[in-house]
Amino acid sequence: MDGQEYLNQISASVRPEKKSSKMGGRFMQSPIFKVLIIGVAALILIIILGSMLSGGGKSTLDKNVSLKLHIDNTIDIISTYRGNLKSSNLRSSSVSLSSILSNTSRELGDYIAEKYPSYKEGKEDKDLIEEATLHKDALDSDLFTAKISGTLDRIFALKMAYEISLITSEEASLSESTRDEQLKDILDTSYNSLDNLYNNFSDFSETK
Repeated sequence: MDGQEYLNQISASVRPEKKSSKMGGRFMQSPIFKVLIIGVAALILIIILGSMLSGGGKSTLDKNVSLKLHIDNTIDIISTYRGNLKSSNLRSSSVSLSSILSNTSRELGDYIAEKYPSYKEGKEDKDLIEEATLHKDALDSDLFTAKISGTLDRIFALKMAYEISLITSEEASLSESTRDEQLKDILDTSYNSLDNLYNNFSDFSETK
């Protein structure tokens, strides 16, 4: 036996044996592992069920009511400040906007009354009313400040462009979440009309 073979024999005799790979398999088959798997599956199921039951927040009725409150409040704001606008083009666009919103509000009101007979106007959920009122008050405050500072036309145009974007977003979301063709027709008609009017406010310039 040469020197290299002797060294190889010594090395082989002191090298630690590899642990059996069966240990991992035994753990996966153990009761503890099965309990862990069941626990994880149960947690995932709870999360999924919770998401389904929450329905993403507001009910379809609440979404309709919330949209109508937003529209009605915007109509009130337009009525309050339209007469103080200096630009005849902006006043004309405001009349068109108010007309579109009024038609949508009326049609939504009729739809809600037909589909939800138990609903009573003026008896809306207090959280919906509070949310809509806070938004209206903030808008009114900004426009009042613009009025007394002599910047009403510019700020009004910006704010109405923003309100149109909010309302059309609500309409698009509600339209996508319902299969009711009557409601879809109301929402899509309003959306298209508002979309056509949007640039009248977003592109407004006092120098034109």
